[in-house]
Amino acid sequence: MQNTPLVTPESRHERERIRRRDLLNSLLIGTAIGTLLLGLPLGWFAHRVYAQQRTAQILLCRQQNFGLQEADLQARCGQPY
Repeated sequence: MQNTPLVTPESRHERERIRRRDLLNSLLIGTAIGTLLLGLPLGWFAHRVYAQQRTAQILLCRQQNFGLQEADLQARCGQPY
């Protein structure tokens, strides 16, 4: 007959207990994943809005200064892309 250790309710409770370190690790991992999942798309979206707005400003400036040479347009308005 094999000797099996007795599993008492107290030892089982100690094994299944959530420790503060486990909670902290879970919080840090959740924060890192949340930052990646929310931060990257928000940064990408903000970049797209800024780029579209800047392109629109340049094209409007070029339209308002129609007839100038390309070098003068680029000096005054910038490059669209």
